[in-house]
Amino acid sequence: MTTRHEKVRIVGIGDDGVDGMTAQARRLLEAAEVLLGPESCAGHLPPAIAGRLEVSSGLDDLVERIERHVGSRVVVIASGDPLFYGTARYVCAKLGKERFEVVPHVSSMQLAFARVKEGWEEAFLANLSGQSIERVIDRVRTSDTVGLFTSEQWPPAAVARALLDEGIDSFQAYVCENLGSPDERVTQGSLADIAKETFSPLNVMILVRKSRAIDKPGQAGTRLFGNPDDSFLQSRPKRGLLTPAEVRSLALAELGLSTTSVVWDVGAGSGSVGLEAARIARDGQVHAIEMDPDDHRLILANAERFGVTNLHAVLGRAPDAWAGIPDPDAVYVGGSGRDVAMLVEEAWKRLKSGGRLVTACNSIENLAAVHTLLRARSADTAHWLVTIARGIEQLDRIRFESLNPVFLIAATKP
Repeated sequence: MTTRHEKVRIVGIGDDGVDGMTAQARRLLEAAEVLLGPESCAGHLPPAIAGRLEVSSGLDDLVERIERHVGSRVVVIASGDPLFYGTARYVCAKLGKERFEVVPHVSSMQLAFARVKEGWEEAFLANLSGQSIERVIDRVRTSDTVGLFTSEQWPPAAVARALLDEGIDSFQAYVCENLGSPDERVTQGSLADIAKETFSPLNVMILVRKSRAIDKPGQAGTRLFGNPDDSFLQSRPKRGLLTPAEVRSLALAELGLSTTSVVWDVGAGSGSVGLEAARIARDGQVHAIEMDPDDHRLILANAERFGVTNLHAVLGRAPDAWAGIPDPDAVYVGGSGRDVAMLVEEAWKRLKSGGRLVTACNSIENLAAVHTLLRARSADTAHWLVTIARGIEQLDRIRFESLNPVFLIAATKP
């Protein structure tokens, strides 16, 4: 392990070269015994320093060169903020954070948001290099502000056309080219305008939703069921409490729906289960029962967003709220409150013979209560512990993030 005085410095640089760097960063460049970095950074350095640059062909090659020069004063030059979709994240993960010191420059994403005078603390940010726009479309659809590092495969015009093809046309778009350099340019327009233009390869694309508009009805989800969680509008304080796509898919399968089913979604939240049930039971009826007025409004907004017309959003507290609606062929009981067992018991009374009830519990206590109740009423009861970890790409690696485990119970009424 290197000593404190042998730390590898990772120094950020912008398109304005050393003129835009701090005095500390310039001193580190000048004092470096070994200077490493990509060829793209060489043009931003003065000739005397650029002549000492050892060009690395990629991140793995950079790691090998750092290891080769242990004991020397090594400086790695990188574009913008090296920790923002950058070099530092990779080499620190490979060799250990304690070996490095990072001296960031303003990232091109920061500059782009500054140029268009928009905040980015809640923006969805993505890098399209090495991945398809299809991987981020659903996140774009549900975001108010978006920042995209475009790529050779997905330049701004292609991104704009892909979004328009998906019915997403409610954004003001900005393309910020060559930020920090003398030929910097910011182009503003609708997605239709951007789709007709050609831009420099060095650009960042910013999307800002127009007056909180939503996209065309019926365009939000392309799948019959199992749409990504971010396809649904959710209240911000409760964001993440929506039934995850994987659990939702299993629950809908176990409900055994037909095209004419009458379905109850009890404790519907923002309505994800009921909305997808309505797509399956397209000639039937779905009643989404929710006592929170804000979530009730979201159910209505999501129904319009998904183009669903056979869903009835019922505002009220169960079981009183379902007094006037038809008996169901299938019931889904969601929510995490202590009254889940009571709701299951009351819904079971209204469930038609041969109908299916599915409930999700997130506590052992609710699982035990519902299990005892349904076991006494049905010989056809099944239980699952659903544990899901989703892969998150980080440069050339995949990290898995676990979702909260869920107990799923399904039963058929004799």
